[in-house]
Amino acid sequence: MSLPSFVAGSGSLDRLVDTARDYARAAASENTLKAYAKDWAHFARWCRMKGTEPLPPSPEMIGLYLANLASGSGPSPALSVSTIDRRLSGLAWNYAQRGFNLDRKNRHIATVLAGIKRKHARPPVQKEAILAEDILAMVATLPFDLRGLRDRAILLMGYAGGLRRSEIVSLDVHKDDTPDSGGWIEIFEKGALLTLNAKTGWREVEIGRGSKDQTCPVHALEQWLHFAKINFGPVFVGTSRDGKRATETRLNDKHVARLIKRTVLDAGIRSELPEKDRLALFSGHSLRAGLASSAEVDERYVQKQLGHASAEMTRRYQRRRDRFRVNLSKAAGL
Repeated sequence: MSLPSFVAGSGSLDRLVDTARDYARAAASENTLKAYAKDWAHFARWCRMKGTEPLPPSPEMIGLYLANLASGSGPSPALSVSTIDRRLSGLAWNYAQRGFNLDRKNRHIATVLAGIKRKHARPPVQKEAILAEDILAMVATLPFDLRGLRDRAILLMGYAGGLRRSEIVSLDVHKDDTPDSGGWIEIFEKGALLTLNAKTGWREVEIGRGSKDQTCPVHALEQWLHFAKINFGPVFVGTSRDGKRATETRLNDKHVARLIKRTVLDAGIRSELPEKDRLALFSGHSLRAGLASSAEVDERYVQKQLGHASAEMTRRYQRRRDRFRVNLSKAAGL
């Protein structure tokens, strides 16, 4: 982002350019921007290997690039349809930042992509849901030192709130505590209220107190904040090497994924499978799927908690539900 060539620069305008750049970066999450940067780097390298340049956009070359991704070449394996679609979105975003428009409906792109989807599309592979008995077994493997208190609060809050791993680690104690905050918490007598700037916009998540302290997500959060002496800034932070003191550094969302996989193994969940397969089954989304699958309440409450725009999206997260509760065959007189 820069000033138009016909506008003379000045201190105030230059500062506005910097401010506008910051807002532009905030239009997408950090992980999305990193993915788009990698998409562009891969495409640019591929273009150079083929003796061409990535700018300006050439629908013909992009169509060939998509075909290459789908078929695989040399040591590079063929990519899934969803990854190819994401790569194309990354290219469109990068071209837009450079002042170009990529027409995804151009026949050289759209036809090739349609053929790839028709030939290679597969049903989505869903991560295993962490059910109520699983999460209880997982938190039971954690010690009661400072790290254990923190990780117990992460698992229970993430599960009860149906939170994404990025939402968990982005929480601050209060509103506007840090520039990179993704939301804040308020603790009441009956539970905790989370205000989140999430993937789909601002939303509130209510987490009620559990039936007993040992498994109550709000109690676990209170214990962590108390013993870690956290009253400002990020809620979930690292600990010192000896594990006796909380640092000021916000945890990365990868910590949540590693925590889930480690405690799944320690709790012996799906122990009939090899360790590699067990690790592949579970991820951060397993917490969201677990809440959607275990909460025996009206579907609309689960939809609100997960922040889904449609009930159909919520149903994708429900691993065990009575699909034939409403029997249209009988209702139609058959």
